[in-house]
Amino acid sequence: MSRAFVSEEAAEANAAVLPERPVSTHPNLVTPNGLKLIEDQVSRLQGLLAAAAQDDLDRPRLARDLRYWQARRASARLMDAPTAPPEEVAFGTTVAIRKANGEAGRYRIVGEDEADPAKGLLGWTAPLAQALLGARMGEVVEVPGRPAVTVEAIGVGD
Repeated sequence: MSRAFVSEEAAEANAAVLPERPVSTHPNLVTPNGLKLIEDQVSRLQGLLAAAAQDDLDRPRLARDLRYWQARRASARLMDAPTAPPEEVAFGTTVAIRKANGEAGRYRIVGEDEADPAKGLLGWTAPLAQALLGARMGEVVEVPGRPAVTVEAIGVGD
């Protein structure tokens, strides 16, 4: 049996056991930056897949990840960023909060794929974001399973 045939079989076997990446059931709301990040992932993965040899064991993972990002791009709903200071927390706004213990936080409400809480990017489906959406400045917001937070400021952009 040729070595190429064995490698191809191994790649096919690897592909057969590699589960698809789960796609969120929520609407795929994205900021302009979020859409760019998705498009960058699609381009990057297309390039990697095109450069990978047929028997490359990474091909199934690359192909799976490409399918995920293509699905996310196809379902993306670009949301217009607010242009004037908003009166309430909405998708794309930045919100400053204060916890009861005095600890402050600042988050921008973004799409699921753009979310990175450590960088202040909170996915709109996260429990804290869901609790904050629609809140106004000065409002105390109850967060399920956590202490309440006070909305201190609402802004546009970063």
